[in-house]
Amino acid sequence: MRRYGNLYNKIYDLENIKLAHKKAKKGKSHYNEVRRIEENPDKYFRQIRNMLRYKTFRNSKYTIFKKMDKGKEREIFKLPYFPDRIIHHCIMNILEPIWMKIFIKDTYSSLKGRGIHKGIKRIKRSLKDKEGTKYCLKLDIKKFYPSINHNILKYIIRKKIKDADLLWLLDEIIDSADGIPIGNYLSQYFGNLYLSYFDHWMKEYHKCKYYFRYCDDIIILDSNKKNLRELFKSLRYYLLSKILLIIKGSWQYFPIVNRGIDFLGYRFFYKYTLLRKCTSIRFKKKMKNICYYNINILSMIMSYFGWLKFANCYNLWKKSVTISVCLSISRYCYFQQINNPLEGNYNER
Repeated sequence: MRRYGNLYNKIYDLENIKLAHKKAKKGKSHYNEVRRIEENPDKYFRQIRNMLRYKTFRNSKYTIFKKMDKGKEREIFKLPYFPDRIIHHCIMNILEPIWMKIFIKDTYSSLKGRGIHKGIKRIKRSLKDKEGTKYCLKLDIKKFYPSINHNILKYIIRKKIKDADLLWLLDEIIDSADGIPIGNYLSQYFGNLYLSYFDHWMKEYHKCKYYFRYCDDIIILDSNKKNLRELFKSLRYYLLSKILLIIKGSWQYFPIVNRGIDFLGYRFFYKYTLLRKCTSIRFKKKMKNICYYNINILSMIMSYFGWLKFANCYNLWKKSVTISVCLSISRYCYFQQINNPLEGNYNER
């Protein structure tokens, strides 16, 4: 296995810092921190270069807040834009091509070119093999990010990276919080790395043809329910003994033909695909609440269209969107008539 060195000087190269800022500020140009840097970028870029070059960088203090995500309360860690978030992008500009080579084809979370849509296509293609995909094993990891062990993560990173200065920088970021903090740009890559060798073990040792992972959500398809039972025992032992992770008690295996596969926000069946039930309910609710003064009506509808176009949801689209838009137009016309009545009488003019 090749290990990479001589990377650290590339990370604090001024051109790399400029590129990192360009990527980090996407969608954040209105932030005060970003505006301040834009006023005199060379000054701040030189500061980052010196922090890294002379190894004076220390991870900033996190701002911690709680956020509801898909019915779960998550603790989110936020770092300042300067210098931390720019430095994270500096690191990934250099390390992403190296780490991408480690990941298997069927890992989809937060990876370039590995989004949900690619996962959807791969699962649909797999379900064409009806005999080989009769049963599904579905599981996820209990408190995945907070449970990541620092020593194991550092060991995994050192399998590919041997640059001592870069390892110092990565260790500084890893040790800045317990587990891996949700919200860091680097955390999504650390999470994928932590499970990457488990992925290879599943694919290469157990020969799992239909194995898919999105972050810590995993599904495995097989022709035999007994095979999945035995496989579950083996992988549960691996996760606990090798990387100190515990599987949630909600794991299950079931026949696909009866209930489909709930994964990546969709329910996959052999002949069709539907939106996940909670997503569908949320979509219907938002469509009912559309008002004439909602200036983002088009962008909201099109964002959901991006989800619906990958599923068999013509009736849902027709019923929810068409009726809601018509109601919205009716409301608009009604209130325009009340608020802006015609002055005078046309017959008198």
